[in-house]
Amino acid sequence: MSLALTACTPLQWVKDGAPPAAEALEQDSTTCRQQAWREAQYRSFAYRPIGPFYARGPAAPFGRGFYGWPYGPYSYPFGDPFFDEARLADFCMRAKGYELVPVEKAKPPEG
Repeated sequence: MSLALTACTPLQWVKDGAPPAAEALEQDSTTCRQQAWREAQYRSFAYRPIGPFYARGPAAPFGRGFYGWPYGPYSYPFGDPFFDEARLADFCMRAKGYELVPVEKAKPPEG
């Protein structure tokens, strides 16, 4: 149950232990997302294997063939540019000195 509750925890970027100014955060975040998008698109185009391919099984060389794709869901984790883009943007923000932390809940006033 605790895993389900922690999965919904809102997060925010902080720098040097405090939330940065909104303008600086927006500028750094935009720059990182743009650079990550370019790199992910380049990598997905340049390193994507050519496919799909047509093959026949060794048991029936003249039998029915099938179409396959060069990589599957478990063979190459960075084949999808969307996941690669998110990973690269996160890396860029951390390289700029940001850290992703849970948002602290506001305490009710005592009184």
